[in-house]
Order: sequence, then structure tokens, then C-alpha cells
Amino acid sequence: MQKTLCFALLIFFCSNPAFTQVVNEKLPYLSNYKEEIPFFQELITGGIYVEASKQIEGHSFYASRQFGEGILTVTGITYPDVPLVYDIYQDLVISFHPIYNQKILINSSKIDAFQLASGEKFQRISANEGYGFHGNGFYQIRVSGTSKLWIKRYKTTKSKKDLSKYSDEFLEKQDFFLESENGFIQIKKVKQAIEFFALDKKEIKKEMKQRKIRFKQSPEAYLSAITEIVNANPGSGK
Repeated sequence: MQKTLCFALLIFFCSNPAFTQVVNEKLPYLSNYKEEIPFFQELITGGIYVEASKQIEGHSFYASRQFGEGILTVTGITYPDVPLVYDIYQDLVISFHPIYNQKILINSSKIDAFQLASGEKFQRISANEGYGFHGNGFYQIRVSGTSKLWIKRYKTTKSKKDLSKYSDEFLEKQDFFLESENGFIQIKKVKQAIEFFALDKKEIKKEMKQRKIRFKQSPEAYLSAITEIVNANPGSGK
């Protein structure tokens, strides 16, 4: 009876987008639910995870292929201490089934956001569906606030020319996007960011020189700094 009630309770929470809370040990019957139905099985409806070909050198995951305790937000409910890894080649979030010893998918369409053990936060957004590497829509939120810096982490493959047991190799890449009341735009050049935020080119150049940050050497640091400046100084544009 207790297990049935527990299951019904979690189903209600997860099927009700208006109900937003963090799942913790204070939630009735959670400990029993976690014991009987590990890692909230009703959320994990994406099937068994199939890894990329073993003929590709490297791995398809972001940062690490080792599971770490992350945070998962699904339909407004936040679950702490969930084993997670992020496959950026297939744009999939994966958990681990402790009983069957299998990597399992979490349904991408149900994920609002997740945080890896490293502390890096990702959200699923729909504002950029025309972008070629949009995939399931998971972007790292690098700077948040009125203006935001998003990073799309992904991997591609490249054929290996040398003789080895691998036919291809993984290449890790990232693209940068700024969001504000002006819209949502991919940034490839400094000029785009300055114009998007309507900043004074000379002032920004002077500030970045003082901070010893160059766009070509570290675009992530450069765009992070600009976005933080804009958030800290509303109306700082021309």
C-alpha cells in the first residue's frame, strides 16, 4: 500500500507542470520510493542508451565519461543526487540503473535543466531551433541575468588518416550565443557582441586590455566579461 501511494504521489508531482519544488527527504515516502523504484523510473522513459561507435577514438561525453552526482529538473521538479553524464555528440542526458547495471536515457523532452557534478548548469531552450547543432536543445548557461551568455557544447568526428584501430576521432567544439531584450544571436566576432549590446567599442577594448582578455585566445572569458559588465551596468550601451 505504501509503495502504491508513493508511486502515485510522484506521478502526480511529475505530471503537474504547475507544481514546482525540490524533491528532498522531507517529501513523504521518498526514501521508500527511491529504494523500490531507483532514480524515479517514471521520468526515465528514453530507453537504453546506445554509445557511439567504438571505432571512434575518444569519448562522446562532456568533460568526463564517469558518472557524478548531479541535479536534474524535470517538468518543474528538481531531483538532487542523480547520477548523470552528458553525451554532447548525441545531445543526450544519461543516468545509471543500479539494478540492471545499464546506462539509461532520460527523456529529453521532459528535461528542463540539469547540473553536472562539476557544477556546470545546462538548460533546454527552444529559441534556437534553426541552428545546425541545436539537437535536443541543451545549452550551458554561462552567465545569467537580464542578459545571458549561452554556450552550446558539442562534438563532431573527423576521419583518421593514420593506420590505427580507429577510423575516426572525436573533436570537441563550442559555439556562443548572447541573449537580451534585443533578441538571441550567435557570436563569432567581437564586433557582433559590441553591436548587440550597443556598447562603446573603445571603452570595451580598453577594459578588456586591462583585464588581459583577448577574444581570439579566450572567447568564453571575453564574452563572459562583456555580459557581466552589461548586467552590472544597466543602460551602459550607447
